[in-house]
This record gives sequence, C-alpha cells and structure tokens, in this order.
Amino acid sequence: MYLVSDILYLLFYYVIHYRRRVVYENLKSAFPEKSEQEIHQIQRKFYRHLGDLIVESIKSVTISKKQLRKRVVLTNPDVITNYYARGRNLVAIGGHYCNWEWAGLNFPFYTDKKFLIVYKPLSNAIFDQFFQRVRARFGTIPVAMSRSMRELARLRDEQTAIALLGDQTPSREELDYFTDFLNQKTPVFLGVEKIARATNSVVLYYDMERVKRGYYTYTLHTLFEESKQTKEYEITQAHVKFLENVIKQKPENWLWSHRRWKFKPEHVKYKR
Repeated sequence: MYLVSDILYLLFYYVIHYRRRVVYENLKSAFPEKSEQEIHQIQRKFYRHLGDLIVESIKSVTISKKQLRKRVVLTNPDVITNYYARGRNLVAIGGHYCNWEWAGLNFPFYTDKKFLIVYKPLSNAIFDQFFQRVRARFGTIPVAMSRSMRELARLRDEQTAIALLGDQTPSREELDYFTDFLNQKTPVFLGVEKIARATNSVVLYYDMERVKRGYYTYTLHTLFEESKQTKEYEITQAHVKFLENVIKQKPENWLWSHRRWKFKPEHVKYKR
C-alpha cells in the first residue's frame, strides 16, 4: 500500500505538479519567516503525507476493527467516560490534520453512545454517498451540516458526541466571521460554536499525531466545560488557535492543497 503512496508522491510532486503552486503560496503566506529551502522541504514532506492519506483513505473501505484499533489509539479515553458519567454531551473539534478520517472511524470504539460526524456534502452525489457509507462502517453517524441542529434536537434525550472539522472553508454565502489564522485573515464556520452553545456541550479538541507511517494517536483536550458561559466567538477563536499551534509543530501533516484562503474580508460588505 505504501509503495503506491511513494509512487503517488513522485507523480504528484515531480510529474503532474498537483496544486504545487497552491501549496507553495499557502506555505509562504503562513510562514513568511521561513527560507525558500525550508518551504520546499515542508512542501515535499506534505506530498509524501498526501500520498499516505490517499491510500489510507482507500484502505478505510476494507480495514478491519482489529487493524484500526492497532493503527489508531486514543491516549486518554477516560475523558469520554468521565464526562458521560457526569451526564454531559461532547463536541469534539479537529482539523484536516494527519488522518482525520481514521480518527472518525476509530472514535466509536471508545463509547457506547451515539457518535455523529458533521460533514459538508460533496458536490458529486455519488462520491458523497460513498464516503458516508465508509464513515458509517463502525457506528459513526454522518450528518450533513445543514441538518445537524435538527438531528441534535431529535436526540436531545440521549447522550451524544459530535465531531466537526473546524478548518473547513465556508462558501461565499456563508462568510460570517474572519479571524487570524496562520498569519492571514481567515473565514471560519461558526457551526462548532453554535452547536456547542446550544447544547451546552463540553468542547474538546482531538489532537492527532503520526507515531510512524500508518500509525497514529490522538488525545482529547478540554477547551470549555460550560459552553453556554462563553462569550461570542470565544470557542471559535480557541479551536482555531489550538489548530494553528498544532500545525506549527509539524506543518507537513496539514492539508496545504486545500484552497483555504480563497475568500478575503473584502469579499463581503462587513464581517468581523
């Protein structure tokens, strides 16, 4: 499998130059203090990571529970059991970092409660349905972002955990809030904050790390225990800052080919 990944790295980086300009410009803007040599070094490491991410995502179709448990480990599952014992619901936030898909597949192994993943539907309905079937293999419940509040209302009498990616790019119509992220004004979805405050859930950040090729751990960090007591945008700023610090430590593991900064504050009449 990883031989295929090595071939993909060579193909994407050296042959077809898959989004090399996008990756380079994103890195330059995010790390203006780094030299050209450092930028190109991160860029090459990212394409190796991208190859691994692709083959691991394909493997998600057939990977067994035993293999997934071996390759992805939650370091502190007691965080989940302790909060559930206190009758709390959980909102877990992450980013397009390491292998977030495997983290989503793995999380249900640590709880017998309903686990929902909020996703942004793909424009291609066939691919969208395929990914939702894969994500639901081990008990995860995929929920489209537009239906998330209704689904949580339906489950209001049950304890739940819900996971979201905090670094998805809003569409032009959804530009509600800009914040500083990786040296740039960045539009951020407010869905994480809205869901957490509406349900007064404990807000966790799941921090994923690559142990070695094909093996990961993730750790749950409590950002807020009482969401309803937070100020407006406080949750959003906290999870964005946490991700930023994670990326700075090992930038090659983030999805730099993502057109994260295609929208600027000037694209809307007035946004914070």
